Amino acid sequence: MLKHVHPAISPDLMAVMMQMGHGDELVLADANFPADANAQRIVRADGIDLETLLPAILKFLPIDTFVSEQAMVMEPVDPKAPEPAIWATFRKDLQAAEGREVSLTKIERFEFYDRTRAAYAIVATGSRAFYSNIILKKGVVAPE
Repeated sequence: MLKHVHPAISPDLMAVMMQMGHGDELVLADANFPADANAQRIVRADGIDLETLLPAILKFLPIDTFVSEQAMVMEPVDPKAPEPAIWATFRKDLQAAEGREVSLTKIERFEFYDRTRAAYAIVATGSRAFYSNIILKKGVVAPE
């Protein structure tokens, strides 16, 4: 154990975040997502929901400021479906961590799957909220 590290952050997850470079993408996938089938690298976070894990990750992972697509979500298949409630949580957590608005870019379901295959890693969570998948593009840590 380390001080100030949320227990939801496993050693494997911390290592993946530290090994990622600027522009690499990290997928946080819900319990229904085909994570193993799409991952180059997989980190298991079974039993942990995204309401818990996302703010813990954002304490360490800077979000890219040089691109327009900084945080991507899977667009609901039904175009008439209301926006998934979890997205408000994503926005709130991103704003709190970054001190700025980070917009969510909606990506069609199969394009989202394609993008996850190219991601640095997928974190398979236990989140059961529908459409609680998000791709985060890693930014840089500025010099002090």
